[in-house]
Amino acid sequence: MIDLRHIRYFQAVAEDLSFSKAARRLHVAQPALSRALKELEEFLGVLLVARTRRSVALTPAGIVLLHDSTLVLQRLEEAFRRAQRTAAGEEGELRLGYIGPPTQNFLGRILAEYAARFPQVSVVLEERTPERVWEMVARGRLAIGLTRPVLAHEALGLKTLLLRKEPLWAVLRKNHPLAKEDTIGWRDLSTEALVILSRREGVGLYEEIMLACRRARFTPKLACTPSLMSTVLSYVEAGAGIGIMTDSVTLLGQGGPFAFRPLVPSHSVDLVMVWSEDSDSPPALAFRQLINEAIEKRKLWIPVGTDAQKKDLK
Repeated sequence: MIDLRHIRYFQAVAEDLSFSKAARRLHVAQPALSRALKELEEFLGVLLVARTRRSVALTPAGIVLLHDSTLVLQRLEEAFRRAQRTAAGEEGELRLGYIGPPTQNFLGRILAEYAARFPQVSVVLEERTPERVWEMVARGRLAIGLTRPVLAHEALGLKTLLLRKEPLWAVLRKNHPLAKEDTIGWRDLSTEALVILSRREGVGLYEEIMLACRRARFTPKLACTPSLMSTVLSYVEAGAGIGIMTDSVTLLGQGGPFAFRPLVPSHSVDLVMVWSEDSDSPPALAFRQLINEAIEKRKLWIPVGTDAQKKDLK
């Protein structure tokens, strides 16, 4: 049987043009080196090295084999390194699903750190609704999702990690009478038209808002239920009503004609990381470890700013 040992022994002889030097470099006995080269020549049926008492020279066949085998071994060594990098999460592909505005506070920073640590990993991002993120993770189309809990999440059998509980805030025009208050009570919204994200786009957020209204003993008057948070802000700016969103999304309104106020009593919606153990890949493990490190160091979430900045985001 011919194996890599025969090729490496031949290369050493071909490079040094000396059996004794090659044997010393490989730390093998010279007879074993000569025997391996003879076995390779017999296997190929060609003479690779022309030997005399005073010299060693490559035959034309030996020159070709040295060139091509060097390329093959380089590719093989790179394959070994890639396999090791892949097993360590340093190479491969990471398919990440996320919901947009709630992750904008940290996702860019985390991805930049991930790229710095694992430059050989290709990251594919897919922005989807919370339900769609869960579905795609469950089907193995995404390795990790950053999303809200959904009603059927327990039935899907996926693993989750709580990233943050996001309190609900009101967004209104700065000239609205309630903008003068530091906080706004849920009951204060009973006579106001409300603008919230549609249930189809954010069932967890929608249900939490409905629950808060029920606890405040009123049925909300929904002026609009758009499918994008940016559209919620557009409706508020147009005077359609008061918007309700998580504090993370208030970053969207920076520089606009808006006032943002915490709603009391506090209600929040969860932001979670979700994954399946059945389709765990090294790049996914590395990303989850990075998220865990950020949580432990309290670097996952950067506050919007000081209380004064949060008040009007000027």
